Amino acid sequence: MTTATLSKPQKETPLLFEGLTWREFKAVEQLLDRPGYRLSFLDGVLEIVQIPSEAHETVKERIAALLELFLLMAGFDFTPIGSMTLESETGRVKREADKSYKLAPGKSRPDLAIEVVFSSGGVSKLEVYKRLKIAEIWFWEDGALQIYHLRGEGEPLDYELIAKSEAVPGIDLELLVRCVAIANHVDAVKTWQQGIED
Repeated sequence: MTTATLSKPQKETPLLFEGLTWREFKAVEQLLDRPGYRLSFLDGVLEIVQIPSEAHETVKERIAALLELFLLMAGFDFTPIGSMTLESETGRVKREADKSYKLAPGKSRPDLAIEVVFSSGGVSKLEVYKRLKIAEIWFWEDGALQIYHLRGEGEPLDYELIAKSEAVPGIDLELLVRCVAIANHVDAVKTWQQGIED
């Protein structure tokens, strides 16, 4: 039996507006505070993305379901904080991750952010997260997962592309990628659960 897989949607290009101050950005943000848009800001550049498609939301929620099952079974004391807005006026940056997690109690910011990328161009997400000091970022794009971990003490900080998650040690990323691609959500979760129980 062949397992059906999710289809890849066409990538969209975000709208970009350059040369804005933080104050101007906050004013535009208030004007566009309505369903249907996601805004990011970095160094005077405002990025506006239309709220993602069903395919985007399916992948985002699938990754979350699989990750949360693993975290629960592995004994993490984690808190999912969804797409909480992260911003820093001094860093001149604002971003909402698709999903984010605190992986231990008492944290002020997420340890892990997940981005499902179905657009091309726009502000540098790694630069945004570096200024927000998010320890690990997972990027899902074109059916592949790339993981970046923040390195350095104080300044300069930078992300390193890594093969295994340091924030979630022991997670089988190859199995995760295969399960995310399964078209049926229940089949994906059952396959994942069986794989992590073995």
